[in-house]
Amino acid sequence: MSAVNVEKVISRLLSEEDLRIRFVLDPLYTLADLHRHGLALSPHEIDVFVQSDAQIWFWEEGRVASRSH
Repeated sequence: MSAVNVEKVISRLLSEEDLRIRFVLDPLYTLADLHRHGLALSPHEIDVFVQSDAQIWFWEEGRVASRSH
């Protein structure tokens, strides 16, 4: 329910491949599991994560760097 938790979820999705794959396969269950481990999100925040394009969680460093030029 805070920006801190949103940042933590984003960070974990970008850095933990197993979590990322679980999230893409079942986003609600994955977010519920994160909630059980202390990362509570508001209903609106959950909606934003669930509606996100799965490709953004599988970013590549080279692709990000190429967009900055």
